[in-house]
Amino acid sequence: MSTTDSRPFVRLGAVKSLEDFQTACHSLGIELPAEALDPSDPPLGRVAEVVVNGKRPGNRVVIHPMEGWDGTTTGGVSEEMRRRWRRFGESGAKMICGAEAMAVRPDGRANPNQLILVEDNKAGIAELVEILKTAHHELYGRVDDLVIGFQLTHSGRFCRPHDKQRWESRVAFRHPILDRKFNVTSDEQVLSDADVEELIRDYVRAARLAWEVGADFVDIKHCHGYLLHEFLGAHTRPGKYGGSFEKRTRILREIIEGIRADGNRIDVGVRLSLFDKVPYRPDPTRAQPGKLGPGIPEDFSSCLPYRYGFGVNQEDPSQIDLSETFQFVELCGELGVKVLNTTAGSPYYTPNLQRPATFPPSDGYQPAYDPLIDVERQIQAVRQVKARAPRDLYVIGSGYTYLQEFLAPVASAVIRAGWADGIGLGRAVLSYPAMLTDAAHGRAVQKKFICRTFSECTTAPRNGLISGCYPLDKFYTERPEFAQLKEIKKKSGV
Repeated sequence: MSTTDSRPFVRLGAVKSLEDFQTACHSLGIELPAEALDPSDPPLGRVAEVVVNGKRPGNRVVIHPMEGWDGTTTGGVSEEMRRRWRRFGESGAKMICGAEAMAVRPDGRANPNQLILVEDNKAGIAELVEILKTAHHELYGRVDDLVIGFQLTHSGRFCRPHDKQRWESRVAFRHPILDRKFNVTSDEQVLSDADVEELIRDYVRAARLAWEVGADFVDIKHCHGYLLHEFLGAHTRPGKYGGSFEKRTRILREIIEGIRADGNRIDVGVRLSLFDKVPYRPDPTRAQPGKLGPGIPEDFSSCLPYRYGFGVNQEDPSQIDLSETFQFVELCGELGVKVLNTTAGSPYYTPNLQRPATFPPSDGYQPAYDPLIDVERQIQAVRQVKARAPRDLYVIGSGYTYLQEFLAPVASAVIRAGWADGIGLGRAVLSYPAMLTDAAHGRAVQKKFICRTFSECTTAPRNGLISGCYPLDKFYTERPEFAQLKEIKKKSGV
């Protein structure tokens, strides 16, 4: 489809039945399966087939890793973090696929309050694990079927380790579009091969700490434009970490080899942006008074063939191409990766691909077409990946939050059809941690807590405020930051 669409958006709040939902999807030319929920046979309640650290997750509900902006300046834990991890435990999800994105070293943080997985913070992070397990056990009676992973990350182009407003980018290669946006002005900001080798050792050290504080697996983050994802698109980089597919995936192989050489028995997962597109920007010619314009691709005419991304059509980077994605999934199988947590795009330059929403974050753009189309694009991409994935690779689907009341019916149908093994939720659990657990077991869904994708959980940290669900979680609504956020939104045109 084109990058814009004049058809009116489906108002999900006005859709009352599964039949009407399917009719709405058909009107958009998309296929989203959905089924009536049957608590006597809930697909989301099925025990998973994967074994991680000797445990089978007791259901198919997964919590995604999210980037916290509310730790200490030394990368330690805070009361806000403790509360969030307690709520994760209360969610009923049997796989915690990261919970918190953890930087493997201080300069790799996306903000000065991000958690850092280093020796000095070991005790605090162990406390978070115990808080989560205790809360889960109190409500669900067991934790021997609860699998916890830590996401290990370096933010690369999006590093802001010292000042919430100042980029300190380290990159895999010079990018003709993103360099302008994120103030990359010098080749000195490109990591050398020696820098990469040291970074790999940091990942190995972090994986050892993860095992020692009780994680069942580590998620080696390859998504959203962060550093290792950027390396997957490093076609123009010389040396042993750029160019061919084999070289662009060398970092993952060497991290896993290093973990095993360290004698570490921890299992390994990867969160992968399956596809991407050229960066988007708001169209100023179609902006309404006080509002950002709809998202359109940046001008890429001087960048062809487009050799700066992964899962992108090099001849037309406004389109996706999954051919290398399938290669990467095959490589994960060869490396013994147990969990593949899927996503798409980047919240920094293609947020509509990653987290479809009616209301954009303050640094985003208005949707140019119905967000259901981007939901379906992710679900169908995961379906293709799952069909080609090794049998013992646990494939998690993402991008479901926008579905709101229809989230559980679609998620259940996807699991029943075998299009994915698990369903992951991120921002939706900030307001309503137990949403999928409630739906799967026939409990009434509390509509007042369902995420409506207002994007305030993104707008707040983008503007230096702590992360959280300001519209629906009274813990944040009653904070002074709530009034600040309202002013920020008013000025930004979202």
